[in-house]
Amino acid sequence: MESKLRILNIREVEQILSMPDVIRLVEKAFGEKGRKKVQMPPKSYLYLSKFNGDLRVMPAYLEELNQVGVKMVNAHLDNRSKYRLPTVLASIMLFNPETGAPISLMDGTYITAMRTAAASAVAAKYLARKDSKILAVIGAGYQSLRQVEALREIMKLESVRIFDIDSDRAEQLAILLYDKFDITAIPFASVEEVVCGSDVLVTVTPSRKPIVKNGWITEGMHISAVGADAPGKEELEPELLKRSRIVIDDWKQGSHGGEINVPLSSGIIGKSNIYADIGEIVAGIKPGRTSNKEITIFDTTGLAIQDVITAWHVYEVAEKKGIGIELDQLYC
Repeated sequence: MESKLRILNIREVEQILSMPDVIRLVEKAFGEKGRKKVQMPPKSYLYLSKFNGDLRVMPAYLEELNQVGVKMVNAHLDNRSKYRLPTVLASIMLFNPETGAPISLMDGTYITAMRTAAASAVAAKYLARKDSKILAVIGAGYQSLRQVEALREIMKLESVRIFDIDSDRAEQLAILLYDKFDITAIPFASVEEVVCGSDVLVTVTPSRKPIVKNGWITEGMHISAVGADAPGKEELEPELLKRSRIVIDDWKQGSHGGEINVPLSSGIIGKSNIYADIGEIVAGIKPGRTSNKEITIFDTTGLAIQDVITAWHVYEVAEKKGIGIELDQLYC
């Protein structure tokens, strides 16, 4: 059996992926998890404190699909200011499940951005009110652009509100959304202003203290908490979690580093406060939103199954179209 390795750079991955495809793939991955057809250990972390960053290793195997791979991803907060590099850089390796031989190495940075946003879209499909039209986004980085791109596939967007502590970044995101997607977005001067009156709220910040107050959230809102992806991070006031239907992507990861990690460790909420894993909802084991009055929160930490299923799609398309570089047998 031949063992060839296909290598794909970020531009080649971008050429293949579309947001509707990624949303479809991520929804399928969540369903496989809900049916307990995946193997996925929690992320392993190396903390590179003197460089203000970390390195994470994320393996997964989707058993029914015969898709196995691992993502290596960092989060270095000084990258943009010091090195003009993205804060998040990732690589994904895919393996032949029959032999264990590596079959593809590809950029995972674009996949990470797309699948993270796609998860919010899948959650909104099941958890947001069907008449949701006003989207609020806190944080104006690159991921926020992708969040809006994904959610416009699910929502009938009438307006997008943006807040960032750097008002210039909020303005730049508004311009970019109009240029790329013909979406009119309005920057707001405060978190409270951007939150109040919105139907769906996305938080995409590295905050380690709550920035969204319980009192601002009204009945029927849906929140996608994206920023908390490591121990000690939180964006939502804990009292808000106590009055909401909380859906997580994974218990082990979420309790360790998701939005629920701080309230859990301090005893404000317990495991009984968690309504469901998004996989259970996608698989039909539990219902999603059941009334227009309930507040729903999706606590997303990002799962390796999202990366692997998306990367396999990229690999299969690249194989058919001859995209990327193919190296001959590695072990001969």
